Amino acid sequence: MTAVAGRLDRARAALAVADVEALLLGLGADLRYLTGYTAHALERLTLLVLSSDGPAVLVAPRLEAMAAAACAAATEGLVEVAAWEETQDPYALVASLLDTAAGAGGGPAPEGQRRLLVDAGLPARHLLALQRALGGRSFGLATEVLRDLRIVKTPDEIELLRRAAHAADRVVARIAAGPLVGRTEAEVSRQVRDLLIEEGHEEATFAIVAAGPDGASPHHGAGARRIGPGDPIVLDIGGTVQGYGSDITRMLWVTGADAAVPPSAEFLEAFELVRAANANATAAVRPGARCGDLDAIARTTIREGGFGDAFLHRLGHGIGLEGHEDPYLVAGNDEALRAGSAFSIEPGIYLEGRFGVRIEDIVVCGADGPDVLNEAPRELLVVPG
Repeated sequence: MTAVAGRLDRARAALAVADVEALLLGLGADLRYLTGYTAHALERLTLLVLSSDGPAVLVAPRLEAMAAAACAAATEGLVEVAAWEETQDPYALVASLLDTAAGAGGGPAPEGQRRLLVDAGLPARHLLALQRALGGRSFGLATEVLRDLRIVKTPDEIELLRRAAHAADRVVARIAAGPLVGRTEAEVSRQVRDLLIEEGHEEATFAIVAAGPDGASPHHGAGARRIGPGDPIVLDIGGTVQGYGSDITRMLWVTGADAAVPPSAEFLEAFELVRAANANATAAVRPGARCGDLDAIARTTIREGGFGDAFLHRLGHGIGLEGHEDPYLVAGNDEALRAGSAFSIEPGIYLEGRFGVRIEDIVVCGADGPDVLNEAPRELLVVPG
């Protein structure tokens, strides 16, 4: 059985258990997960209609029908492609498909029990039009049935995440090799994006280059600041390999060619706390460990070092076909990790007007403990620039 065939079967089974009439999935990760289709981001409706006991149909505008028919699920005969013309009402087409599926299954459920689940990213213009066309049905989120499927990665998915991580590792090493001094953050950021593609990503999703005090803003947009001796640099980069993401953060310190400006004592203190927080939280990864407890381990390490108020964000986020997805490592989340879940571990310290520190790895929860996908050194990269 192929990957998409197994996913479609499991999704149908979950729909039946949850007493859901159908999934309605627009553009995005859920659609790619179930069909292998990455559609153009158009305003026209593209929608997978997956009922619990009827055919799977991929509704697509006529101009995208050939592309839709080339996706894995279509070429394997697992979904039908229903193309709609520019003058046709696609929402009425969806309604007719659901009515046909209901008739094949012995008729519709009583009004009030006909539930449809849509993906969280479906634009409001489509959702409102579907609600008008599908009166008598209630709507919920597709995460109700797809979350448990997507949160545990298969070996093939983990291998793609590992490939992406290793490609990003190589980019970090190439950036650390310079040149850096005299260049703007934006110039280095553009180089990062080029190198991500060169090292095997099909897409460079982000390239944070934050020098000196700019590092105190966790999601700093690389700008016109020129890098010079004495600058710490937060390098947070990522892209995708066959849809699966990389996300790594490493710290550089630029000394200048004559090593005239070594790391300050305050910076080294903060850096070592963040590195310890990363290591301590990673070591606690295992099936059954609670997401919030991992956050607490890292936060306690930083708090006991005197920088508790400077850790501004959650410890981490899940990663897969989306850069941020379940599970989230954050205080109050009592969900237990499962073998195969993948996520970032990225503690940080941010001191406004001075500097920021973050060390981030992608980690998979293995059967016996953590499987750290990134291999780039976590030590401070002290470079001449």
